[in-house]
Amino acid sequence: MKRTAFYRLIYGTVISLTLMACGEDRSGEYYALIASKTWIYETMQQNYLFYEDIPAEESLDFFQTPETFLKNAASSRDQKNGTLFSHIDSVNVSRALSSSPTFGYEAALIRTGSGDYAIRVLYTQPGSPAEEAGLKRGDWIIAANNKKIGSGDYSKYVSAPTQSYTFTLGNYNGEGFDTLGVTEIPAPRYIEETNLMKTSFITAGNRTAAYILYNSFGADDTETLQNMFVEIAARQPNDIILDLRYNPGGYVSTSQLLSTLLAPQNAMGQTFLNMTYNDKIAKTESYLFEPSLIPGGTPLAYENLYIITSNNTASASEIVINCLRPYLKERLLQVGTATFGKNVAQSLFTDEQSPQLELWLTTAYLSNAQGFQDYFDNGLQPDYELAENYAGELGELGTAEDMLLAPVFTRMATGSFPAGEDTATETTRSNPNVEVTHCSISKKPKLAKNNFH
Repeated sequence: MKRTAFYRLIYGTVISLTLMACGEDRSGEYYALIASKTWIYETMQQNYLFYEDIPAEESLDFFQTPETFLKNAASSRDQKNGTLFSHIDSVNVSRALSSSPTFGYEAALIRTGSGDYAIRVLYTQPGSPAEEAGLKRGDWIIAANNKKIGSGDYSKYVSAPTQSYTFTLGNYNGEGFDTLGVTEIPAPRYIEETNLMKTSFITAGNRTAAYILYNSFGADDTETLQNMFVEIAARQPNDIILDLRYNPGGYVSTSQLLSTLLAPQNAMGQTFLNMTYNDKIAKTESYLFEPSLIPGGTPLAYENLYIITSNNTASASEIVINCLRPYLKERLLQVGTATFGKNVAQSLFTDEQSPQLELWLTTAYLSNAQGFQDYFDNGLQPDYELAENYAGELGELGTAEDMLLAPVFTRMATGSFPAGEDTATETTRSNPNVEVTHCSISKKPKLAKNNFH
C-alpha cells in the first residue's frame, strides 16, 4: 500500500525511537497499529463526498482507534445533531441481532414539572426481555429495584442495561405518579430484531387502509416485504398508511424495494433515485423502480399513501418519501413532524490488512427523479403537522387512539384533515410542564447504506 513521505518520516521515526528504547524489534506491531488509519485516510481522499474538508495528514493522530480517527477526520457536513453519518462496523456483528445486549424496548426518559423522572415505553421487540416482562406501549417505569428513576438512569435501564431489575410501573396523574405494581424484567441479551413491526387493515368511514409499521430498512427484508405486498394486494385497500415515525434508515436497496412495492404504475421503469458522487469520481448513478421486485409484476392500485413521520424519520426513510413524491404527487400525504434531514448515503469499503473493519463512508448525495435533494437543513416537511406527545395518551399503534393516526382516520372518513389549530395545541394542553430528556429512537444511527453493486 502506498504511504506518503510524511507518514514514512514521522511514524518511521517514532518506531525507530521506540526500538532504541526497548531494545527489541517491535516494528510490526506499530505498522499494524497505524495501518488501518492510513487506509481510512487514503480511502477518504479518493471517495469521501467531502474530501476537501479532510484535515491535513500531519494534524491527525494515526495511533487513535479507527472510530476516533474517523470522527476527527470527518467533515462537519457529514454530521448533524451529534450524529456522524460515516461510521465503522465490525464484521463480527450479526445483521439479524441487536448490536449489544438489550431489554428490547424503545423508550423516552421524561421529566415532569415537579422534577420527577420516569421512563415511557414506546414499543417492545417480539421475543425480548421487555415483552417477557409484559411491558407494552404507554407503560410508565417509575422505579427500578425500589429506587426512583433519576436523570442519569437512561443508559442503565434503556440504552445499555447490564442486569435484570424489578421495575415499578406507575400512572401519571398530571402532577406526579401513582404506583400500579411491579414487573420482573429478565437480564438483557442479544435479540433478533424485527423491522416490520405490524401490518393490519383498518376502516374509517367507507374506506379501508393497509397499515404498515416499519422501523428499519434491513438488509434481509426482501421476503418479508414481498409477502406483505401479496397480503395487501389480496385485500385491495383504498389507501395505505406507512408508519416511519421510528425508522432511522438502513439499506438503500431495501428502500428501493419498499418504494417499488408502493409505487404507482406510471413509476415502473422510471428513475427511483439518483446518487451523485464527488468530483473526483464525477458520476451520477440512477436506480429505477423495478417491476421485477413486485410479486406477480402488477403494482398496487390504491388512492392515497399516508406516511407518518417524526424527527426520528431519517435517511433511507426519507428516500422513500422524496422518491415517491414525483409520481404520487398530492396523493402522498406526510403526517407528523418534519423528518431528520439526511440527504447523503454511505458506501462500504474493506481492506485486506484490516479484515475486522467495515468502513461505511459518506460518498453520495441522494436526489429524486426531479433532482430534489435540498432537505438537509429542514428535513421533509409534513402536509399535516402534529407531534407525538410522549407524555400523553399514546394509544395503540395502528388504531384511531394513536395520536398521529387520528387525523388520517378523519381524512379517510370525511375527505379532509381536522383543523390544524385544534389538534396542534393538544400536545401543549396535555402536559405543558413535561420534558423529554432522552429518547432511545433519537440515539439510533441515521443510515442510508448503499449496498448496490
